[in-house]
Amino acid sequence: PSLGMVSGCALLIDYILTITLSIASGTDALFSFLPLEWQVYRVAFAVAGVVVLTILNLRGVKESVMPLIPIMLGFVLLHAFIILYGVGTHLFGIPEVIRTTISETSQVKSQVGFLGLMLLLLRSYSFGAGTYTGIEAVSNGLPIIREPRVENGKRTMHYMATSLAFMVLGLMISYLFYHVGPVEGKTLNAVLFEKVTTGWSSGWSDLLVFATLLSEAALLFVAAQTGFLDAPRVLANMAIDRWFPTRFAMLSDRLVIQNGIILMGMLAVILMIASHGSVAFLVVLYSITVFITFTLSQSAMVRHWWQVRKKERRWQRNLLINGIGLVLTSFILVTVVLLKFDQGGWLTLLAMAVLMMIAILVRRHYRRTSHQLRRLDDLLVAAAEVTEKRPSERSAPPECDRSAKTAVLLVNGFNGLGLHTLLTVIRLFEGTFRNFIFVQVGVVDVGNFKGSAEVDRLQHHIRKEGDRYVAYMERHGCYAESITVTGVGVVEEVEKLAPKIMERFPRAVIFGGQLVFERESFFTRLLHNHTIFAVQKRLYHQGIPIVILPIRV
Repeated sequence: PSLGMVSGCALLIDYILTITLSIASGTDALFSFLPLEWQVYRVAFAVAGVVVLTILNLRGVKESVMPLIPIMLGFVLLHAFIILYGVGTHLFGIPEVIRTTISETSQVKSQVGFLGLMLLLLRSYSFGAGTYTGIEAVSNGLPIIREPRVENGKRTMHYMATSLAFMVLGLMISYLFYHVGPVEGKTLNAVLFEKVTTGWSSGWSDLLVFATLLSEAALLFVAAQTGFLDAPRVLANMAIDRWFPTRFAMLSDRLVIQNGIILMGMLAVILMIASHGSVAFLVVLYSITVFITFTLSQSAMVRHWWQVRKKERRWQRNLLINGIGLVLTSFILVTVVLLKFDQGGWLTLLAMAVLMMIAILVRRHYRRTSHQLRRLDDLLVAAAEVTEKRPSERSAPPECDRSAKTAVLLVNGFNGLGLHTLLTVIRLFEGTFRNFIFVQVGVVDVGNFKGSAEVDRLQHHIRKEGDRYVAYMERHGCYAESITVTGVGVVEEVEKLAPKIMERFPRAVIFGGQLVFERESFFTRLLHNHTIFAVQKRLYHQGIPIVILPIRV
């Protein structure tokens, strides 16, 4: 779990950087076609790009991805055409490129020696290893890939690996053919495209360069989309495990992780402004975080294959594959950290350390609170004895008198908290209430939003918990009823149910419990949802009474 937390923190920073870096790179591609004096608007345009993608993702995953698919296809076709055209028209120049490369390699070797040459190649390899992240995005996005997930995931991996190899190799060879070098205000690809189309008619040349750069920017915006898709899900999964506030696991009414999306968008905007959209700076931060996760993942797989070596026939082959991956990823990680430490690498490590410390403190607080709440669970012992009596030992349930005083209790499972609220109502209003209605909302969050079976299991669970309250009160001679619903938000569902309940039981009063800490702080307010206060505010607007009972911990 602890190493999983480290990997999760690295992924969160990685995805924030994915959003920032991808949009900054896409902006650079677009502005490569524009006059140099327009560069002053580059950062503002990049910030606007982050805001637009954030809004699209708040509307739903499908709606934010689908419009970009045609442009992705355009990217592949246009870049493939330029690469094939550029290489095809210079086929007779390949021997000269080979001779030049061999000559320059020999010259470098004579100056720094064979070891120096190898270190130079490994250094270049390390700085170009961000190409691996395209494949990583597929593996991290496996939970949202269409069924059959494994087969579709493998097929997508093959497409990604093939296309990345073709694009990278084709562009590098084209750079050599056309002697591409840095030009202020332009990306290397923009310089290449302009050189490839030199000699064409001005209209066609400009149109092809612009269309290619536009498709390139669109693809990079799609790469930023992976950050918006995966980062909130990682954050939500860590929230379910209590490494981060539980509110980050909640879904909005459009079934998106709204809190996570907003947080990622805000942090990406801040990072974009702070870094001035510098791709050279952002890529250093990006490489470190992504290869921390890679190294941990490969280490875990090496450990896995070693543990199952007596059960799996092909464990040696799989161990070798992940072992090579571990060597490569750890080498890249160490190289980038050492060589780029003073150029921003220290900032990434500092951000990692801070985020890990926050996660540890959050987890410690939740554990401490859980330990304190166990004292309330002693109430379950007596309650369980009552609710688990045999049917023959139970008295007939009393009849419902809708005109009688009715207590409506908002509960969250048959637990010490719910029973504490119930017993407090009985003690404070002894003999006042004849009817007891238990309302429970099963929240569909990231943990159970994985298919109809999980939702059905949730519905069955909350019905069973509600029935235990009913059995407990019927045993004490009171009419009881359980009302259970499922939804993405407690406040919205209670707001819908309350008027219907008040219509059936005109003399009803709604009760809810709220945790009260001895030392209230911003930290406790952030980590514990004040849902009951939001419910109170909504119901007050409808003129419905609600009483909040304190539960001290």
